Amino acid sequence: MIDIALPKGRLGDKVYAKFKSMGYSADEFEQNTRKLVFEDKEKGVRFFLIKPSDVATYVARGVADIGVVGKDSLIEAEVDVYELLDLEMGKCSMCVCSLEGFVDDGKKPITIATKYPNVTKEYYKNRDIDIVKLNGSIELAPILGLSHVIVDIVETGSTLKENNLKVDTKIMDLSARVIASKSRYSFNKEEIDTLIRRMQID
Repeated sequence: MIDIALPKGRLGDKVYAKFKSMGYSADEFEQNTRKLVFEDKEKGVRFFLIKPSDVATYVARGVADIGVVGKDSLIEAEVDVYELLDLEMGKCSMCVCSLEGFVDDGKKPITIATKYPNVTKEYYKNRDIDIVKLNGSIELAPILGLSHVIVDIVETGSTLKENNLKVDTKIMDLSARVIASKSRYSFNKEEIDTLIRRMQID
């Protein structure tokens, strides 16, 4: 049985649809249920539905063989896993953003609001910074004076524009990745590699 950790939400639904097109499916997944574990006993796979930011942890600790996670969550989690495949889904960018008219001279101390403190520390490693860790509505922070800038994911930029914000710098491009547990990969290498090859083809 190959255990697959899928992120809850749109990305998880897209990835499940990809698995279904490959012939792996679990009927209950498509029903209105609160279940979090779904099996395709015939094909020998089991799907776990997990909060996106926790997928990397489940895989790193060997609870799942493989998982699908956004590159942002993977970097932020700082876990020791194999990165096997870029699915090229959920494409977006990690950016530094601020209010229209704000200019960072790169010299003064700066306050940054973000969901991604580890990414932010690495990007600003040579600056005097104050990081404000938030879990939602990051765009509000500079509007209400909580921070000078934000570090957040930008997909279309429409939310920024509606709130009088702009992109100052793109830190990195992001997309969904397939990762594998190092311990479980060594035991299930052939089965996992076969699955990954099929994902590359389909």
